[in-house]
Amino acid sequence: MISREISYEADGRQMVGNFYAPAGGGKHKAVLVCHEGTGLSDTTRDVAKRLAGLGYAAFALDFHGGGKPLPMEELMSRAGDLFGDPARFRAIGKAGLAQLLAQPEADAANVAVIGYCMGGALAFELARAGEELKVAVGFHANLVTGAPAEKGAVKAKILALTGADDPIVNAEQRAAFEEEMRAAEVDWQSFVYGGAKHSFSNPNAGDMGHPGIAYDKAADKRSWTAMISFFDEAF
Repeated sequence: MISREISYEADGRQMVGNFYAPAGGGKHKAVLVCHEGTGLSDTTRDVAKRLAGLGYAAFALDFHGGGKPLPMEELMSRAGDLFGDPARFRAIGKAGLAQLLAQPEADAANVAVIGYCMGGALAFELARAGEELKVAVGFHANLVTGAPAEKGAVKAKILALTGADDPIVNAEQRAAFEEEMRAAEVDWQSFVYGGAKHSFSNPNAGDMGHPGIAYDKAADKRSWTAMISFFDEAF
């Protein structure tokens, strides 16, 4: 497997992401992987490695800087700032996307973006911005935006994967997202996993010590399978 650490600038910060691709040369369908709100971690890198093992070229971007998690007190302030400024948030995602597409192994004609929690929100913001994407997938992603999709602007097929018992991405948020997708005439799907809470795909979710945040093995497996099936259809 090819592995590269890539440093680049975005949002006035030095970002450090990780690129993975199958060995042997040639171009591969490309996937931008957006980490959870806490920051880029081995959990996200493992997702990118797993995708490379399946034949994709994958880049785990960094949207906080330094290629590592932020202290909680800094995270809360930064997350609020980014959610409150969709254009700024999208620009950070576009910088990561540019790094992915600059890699010789990445097929620029076949690109997906996936993300987890805040990273899932970023994946959907890139889709709303009209980026040339085949697919945008959000795992337990925040679905609220200050800049809803405009009719005909979204080129990607959208897949939202959420937990029925997620107190952060609740039923009202899911309903509003669905209405946004309908109004914008997007090709979208939504899967809701019974009993699953926020961060259901992260094996380390329980470390947060929050009753609404927990790993769910069944939802993790089902959501990954749904994503791969969605990739197969879109690509």
